[in-house]
Amino acid sequence: MRLLLVLIFLASINLNSQIEFSNLFSDNMVLQQESYVNFWGKAQKNQELIINTSWSRKINRTVVKNDGSWEVKIKTPSAGGPYNIQVTCGGETKTINNVLIGEVWLSSGQSNMEMTLSGNNREPVIGSLDAIANSNNSKIRFFNVKEKVSKERISNVEGEWLQANFKNTPNFSAVAYSFAKYLNQVLDVPFGIINSPKDGSVAEAWISPEVLKKITTEKELSYYAKQPHNSPSVLFNGMINAIIPFTIKGVIWYQGEGNSGRYQNYMKLMNGLIKNWRDEWGLGDFPFYFVQLAPNGSLGQGNGTSQAFLREAQLKTMLSVKNTGMAVTLDIGSTITNHPPEKLLIGKRLAYWALAKNYGFDGLPYSGPVYESMKVKNNKVYVNFKYAESGVTSYGKPLNGFEIAGKDKIFYNADASIDPHYSAGWERSILTLSNKNVPNPLYIRYGWKNYIVGTLYNVEGLPASSFRSYDFD
Repeated sequence: MRLLLVLIFLASINLNSQIEFSNLFSDNMVLQQESYVNFWGKAQKNQELIINTSWSRKINRTVVKNDGSWEVKIKTPSAGGPYNIQVTCGGETKTINNVLIGEVWLSSGQSNMEMTLSGNNREPVIGSLDAIANSNNSKIRFFNVKEKVSKERISNVEGEWLQANFKNTPNFSAVAYSFAKYLNQVLDVPFGIINSPKDGSVAEAWISPEVLKKITTEKELSYYAKQPHNSPSVLFNGMINAIIPFTIKGVIWYQGEGNSGRYQNYMKLMNGLIKNWRDEWGLGDFPFYFVQLAPNGSLGQGNGTSQAFLREAQLKTMLSVKNTGMAVTLDIGSTITNHPPEKLLIGKRLAYWALAKNYGFDGLPYSGPVYESMKVKNNKVYVNFKYAESGVTSYGKPLNGFEIAGKDKIFYNADASIDPHYSAGWERSILTLSNKNVPNPLYIRYGWKNYIVGTLYNVEGLPASSFRSYDFD
C-alpha cells in the first residue's frame, strides 16, 4: 500500500510538470561550440523562464508565450565539459547533466548511412571488430532518431544521447561513427552525431512539401510513392522537422541508390534539398558533404549505366552548390550488395572535406581527381584533372574503365597509361588514352557502367569520380 502511494505521488509530480524539452535536450547531449545555440520547449504560459549553465555566470531569461512555447539562444564557449544546464519556471527546476560542448553534425540518407558498425546479415563492415573494441570514448556521442513517417510536420523526436563504448557503438552508423571518430582524434574536441536515416528512401521523401512542389512534377512524385516511406516529404516531416532548429555544424549524407532508376532529375532534387535544409535551419550555407553512389553490380546490373548517370548528377551538385563536397567511392563498390563494406574508409573521406574546409587544415587534400579538360595530340588524348596538382596514379594497378570515341560516337575500350614525364606547364604525371580504331578521338569517358573497380587516384590516394567529356546520352 505504501509503495502504491509513493508511485501515485511521483506520477502526480510528473503530471504537474510544466517544463518540457525536446528529447534532443537531455543528459549526455553535445552542443555546438562557440555559437548561440537554439534551446526550446514548453512551460507555463506567461511565466518567466530562467536558464543557468555551469559554463557561464550569465543568466538567460525569457517569458513563455501564450501558447506555452519558449525559445532561447544560449552562448556556448569553446569545446569542453562536462557541464550541466538548469531550467527554472513557475517554481519548478529541471537539470540536464553531463553536457559536452564540441562539434555537432547531422547524418542522414538511406541504408548505407543507416548500416551500423556491427554490419548487416551477410553484409560486413571491414574493420568493425577493432572499431567496436576500441570505441570507449565519452567525447563521442550519438542520438539515433527513431524512424517515423508523417504526412504532417511533427515537432517531437524519439531517441536518446548515448556515449560511445563497446556496448553502444555496434548500433551506431558505421559511416557517421568513422567520421566523428576521425575528427575527434585529429581535433581533440567532443563530437555529437544526430543520426536520422531511413533504408530504401528516396530524395523526394526528405524535402519539405513547400519546396518539393516547386521543383518536381506530379508525374515525378508518383514514381516512388508506392511505398509509404517514399511518399513525398514524409521523412522530412517525420525525421527532420523535429530536429530543426537544433544548432548543428553541418550535414553528412549518403543516399542515391533509391533514385538511380530516375537519375534525370536527381541534381535538381539534391540542389533543392540542400537549399531547403539550409533555409529551414537558418544557419547560412552550412557544410553539406555527401557520398557518391558506389559501384553496384548485384542482381546482374553491372553493365547498365543508370548508376553512372546518377554519379554524374552528384558530381554536378558538388561543382555547382556552395560549401558542398563529395566522397568518391568508385574504387570500393561491390558485385554482391549495394552496401559496400568499406564504411570506415568512407567516413574518413568525408572527414577530409570537413578538416580542409571547416577546421583550418588549409592545403590538406580532400577531393579525388575531377575531370577538367582534354587535349589530342598524335591520336592520343591527354586528360587534365582538377584536384591532382601533383599528377595521377594507379598505384601500380592496371588502369581500366576508360573508353574513347571519334566522330561516329562509337566507344571503344581505351588503352590507358600515365605519362610520368608529361610537361605542359604543370610538371606532373598525366593520364593518356588511345585506341587504334579511333585515329581522331573526340570523346572520352571513365567508369560509365553501374559496376567498375576504379583504379585512378591522385597521388594523395583519393579516387577519381566517373566522368564523361560530352553531354549527349
